[in-house]
Amino acid sequence: MATNLTSVVMQFLTPEIVAQIASFLGLDKAATQKAAGGAVPALLAGLSDLVANPAGTSQLSKLLSQQQIRSPTDLLSSTGVQGLADTGSNMLSGLFGGRTMDTMAQAVGKFTGIGDSGGKLLLSVLGPIVLGALGQHQRNAGLDATGLASLLRSQKDQIVAAIPSGLADQLGATGLIDRTTSVSGRAAAAASQTASTTFNKAAQWPYWLGALIVLGGLAWYTLGRQGQQTVAEQPATTQPATQTVGMAPANLTVDGVNLGNQFNSSINTLKSALPGITDAATAQAALPKINEVVAQLNDISARAAKLPPEGRSALAKLIVAMRPTINQMCDKVMATPGVGVVAKPAIDDLQARLDALAQV
Repeated sequence: MATNLTSVVMQFLTPEIVAQIASFLGLDKAATQKAAGGAVPALLAGLSDLVANPAGTSQLSKLLSQQQIRSPTDLLSSTGVQGLADTGSNMLSGLFGGRTMDTMAQAVGKFTGIGDSGGKLLLSVLGPIVLGALGQHQRNAGLDATGLASLLRSQKDQIVAAIPSGLADQLGATGLIDRTTSVSGRAAAAASQTASTTFNKAAQWPYWLGALIVLGGLAWYTLGRQGQQTVAEQPATTQPATQTVGMAPANLTVDGVNLGNQFNSSINTLKSALPGITDAATAQAALPKINEVVAQLNDISARAAKLPPEGRSALAKLIVAMRPTINQMCDKVMATPGVGVVAKPAIDDLQARLDALAQV
């Protein structure tokens, strides 16, 4: 029988463990059980994303090799819930980055009604339990690092489907889980039930967004073709469309430059530069590209002032939609040992420029 990783972890959360966590958080046991039922698959979904690349797989394997947890009871008896929370906070921040942890905590806190600080405490307490359960399963199943990473990736849809719809909506809105994956997982779950309305609620936004992108692309293509036919005697002033990151609306062109395409190009530069940072030397080598992107964003900001209100709004939405991806890359860089002191000034400049552009 195939292993269900969510169930593997939840089995560690016995009534006694839940009661201790509830007392620590100042919640009743029912509320704590509900919160844990959402937070556990959310953490597992984050780990399944983490091991999508060899660096993340190595990072998780190294941490699990240090987690020889036989049971949460043993861990709690040796450290107490506060000690568990302190340990978990360091573990999860090291794996996901502080910004990603804060965003996840906000989503969990809002879903459960325990607030941002309560969400962060809950995740911090559950982190060592989730990692301990994975480590024990890895040893029992005789899996190496690659085998466990493969198991996590193969269960991504199943894990996301286990996240309660309200929390999944929160996490999807912040970009912490893939909305398409979330929808496909919920579709499978809904097929085994009769709650089609639940599926429709989860699927409505991704389908609407997909349709909007397709329609926007068709409109852009049609307008471009019409421009070529009716103004053939004039030289072309717009750059060819790039579809590597997002579809840029046609009304983002200023002084012959499509700002949406320019922003997409900048993001592609980041996606090629940031994942290659593994130490201080590679961080130093990547600084010119990061600074180049900052310069490009400054240029976009200057030109954006000439856009009409609807154009500025469209540009801001494009930037906001990409922020979770950018933040995740930056957080991973800043969490890499020895890198922060080198990369922080450039990363801070980048984040500040994106914050300003998102408000144009």
